[in-house]
Amino acid sequence: MAELSKKEKRRAERQAAKEQKQKEKEKHRRATTIRRLSLYLIGLLLLTGAGYWAYGKWSATPIGEFVPSKGNRHTSLSQVGLTTYSSDPPTSGPHLPSIARWGIQTRPISKELQVHNLEDGGVIVQYDCPEAREGCGALVEKLARIVRRYDHAILAPYPRMSHKIAITAWSRIDKFNEFDEERIVRFIDAYIDIDHHPRRGR
Repeated sequence: MAELSKKEKRRAERQAAKEQKQKEKEKHRRATTIRRLSLYLIGLLLLTGAGYWAYGKWSATPIGEFVPSKGNRHTSLSQVGLTTYSSDPPTSGPHLPSIARWGIQTRPISKELQVHNLEDGGVIVQYDCPEAREGCGALVEKLARIVRRYDHAILAPYPRMSHKIAITAWSRIDKFNEFDEERIVRFIDAYIDIDHHPRRGR
């Protein structure tokens, strides 16, 4: 095999150096890409972990105030207005055999009637905001838009209540003065359609 000339050797060395430089550049590019992907992955894991933590904290927070059940006893029309309940509006206790019509109501519902709706898995949103008061019409319409999304929910006025808005389910109540759609929806979604009739054999 003929020996390479000096010129050919220099060309071969330059080519080898060029190839080595290219390999180092590719190696550096791959390392940079891996570092970036690793950082993105760590960031994604941190965000996911924070999201799960926040969701767990949010979902673990009790929704509304718990009011111990006062039972499911039926009462008669002659007893309407005579029952003392442990919350206002009521969340359990003696109630009429019939239920109030689901949906939007324009008149107050007797306590003895609304409790039966709660027993049947309903949620009742009530407000103390006379129509003549400024802003009440808008509040009622906002509440109505939420209640219309559900088959077993009621919206009704409740005069002389301690707060402007109250939401009730069986043994649960939440009361506040400022409209908060997220708070209302969260309460309804948590408690609606849960049947509370006593189980036979218990």
